[in-house]
Amino acid sequence: MSAFQLTNLTRQVEIGANCYLLEAAGKRIVLDCGAHPKFEGLDTLPLLALLKGRPLDAIVLSHAHQDHLGSLPVLMRQHPETPVYLTEPTLQLADVMLHNSVNVMLKRKEAGQSDYPLFTHKEVTACVRRFRSVPLHVAFTLDGERLRPNAPLGPDEVSLQFFDAGHILGSASILFRCGGESLLYSGDVNFQDQSLMQGARLPEQNIDTLILESTRGATPEPPGFSREAEVLRFAAAIREVFAQGGSVLIPVFALGKTQELLTMIHGLRRKGLLPECPLYIGGLGTKLTEIHDRLASASHRQHPGLDLLDSVAPFTLSGREVNQFPIRPGRIYALSSGMMTENTLSNVIASQFLPNPGHGIFFVGYADPESPAGRLRCAPHGAPFMVSPTSEPEVLRCRVETFAFSAHGSRESLLGYLTKTAPKKIVLVHGDQPAVDSMSASAREALPDSQVLVPLPGIPLPL
Repeated sequence: MSAFQLTNLTRQVEIGANCYLLEAAGKRIVLDCGAHPKFEGLDTLPLLALLKGRPLDAIVLSHAHQDHLGSLPVLMRQHPETPVYLTEPTLQLADVMLHNSVNVMLKRKEAGQSDYPLFTHKEVTACVRRFRSVPLHVAFTLDGERLRPNAPLGPDEVSLQFFDAGHILGSASILFRCGGESLLYSGDVNFQDQSLMQGARLPEQNIDTLILESTRGATPEPPGFSREAEVLRFAAAIREVFAQGGSVLIPVFALGKTQELLTMIHGLRRKGLLPECPLYIGGLGTKLTEIHDRLASASHRQHPGLDLLDSVAPFTLSGREVNQFPIRPGRIYALSSGMMTENTLSNVIASQFLPNPGHGIFFVGYADPESPAGRLRCAPHGAPFMVSPTSEPEVLRCRVETFAFSAHGSRESLLGYLTKTAPKKIVLVHGDQPAVDSMSASAREALPDSQVLVPLPGIPLPL
């Protein structure tokens, strides 16, 4: 009989409100508890009704992005005594991200969205009190007791062990052991070095079951691609826009992409590949960068000790200023959100960039195809474009470029890790249907003796 059982609490096979119930030896553990970025109100939640009235032994957070974190206070309302295990960087980032979520929901309530707020600042504070930060590579029980290396587990015990996932600051993959079997939950993972974060360092042996994200599963890397060459192409594109008197808007996620971009720009300035131009980021990006700087010498990252706010010296642009903020030449505006979601800084300011052929809008990360960013990437040049349903259409005349700086593992690196570990069971999550289908086919071809599974929402899956 299998030691583990998994129930996918994400509403669909997609990148959405990531949440999974893992059961082992009579214990019940929730892996992540995200909010769906595309929906509003109660539709943003995972299938939390399936957990109501059922005890939980632990909640484990892989990292602090909203699609893995954003519904946690709602779950904690049902299970107020359950401990939440996470890394120390994730703890500090999650505190800021959840309070920011309340602020966003309160603004949406003022705009007439009756479901909001889904939780309050008081509930976030109570939630954070249940956080228990744990170091990497140390095995511990669900009671938080550290285990000696190679210590045997009792028949009803489950152990956890965190490993650096290389996605953003604090991101972790979690190894579970129970009944002589092992299961690794990847969370969001990146095996390649980025500008700031180093690539994942995960165990490669004795993994019976691997729950693996598949965000980029349907997107092979172009032949000859290298991150170094892509950075040089990015710098050249910025210089070209500046040379014709324009500025560059870079829609970025406040957590992860903002800090990666600041690190990249710092490196390009030092090499003389970018001028010392004014650079603007948002208020949330500034708060989160302060945490990155505070942990600069205490986390797994490139450039230990580099203080981004001091070295790059970005200006902070607030939501109150953005509507009337004049766009001056030779500047970089690295503003959230990365998907240009309606009413975010990048969405509001984009209308000033769209009609000006001298400006550029450069994308550096994932964007849902149906989001404003996803639509703009595919919009025909010279055609009218609306950044939001309430905005006036602007004729798209600015330069639009996309650069491959994803924080998710490439299809090739995901398959490479599968081949190294050769788990008995491969469970594919965190990907849209084409990505999951493509990864399933490739995994079955590469590992014909392994069982490849895609967990359907709400249906328990013995592992």
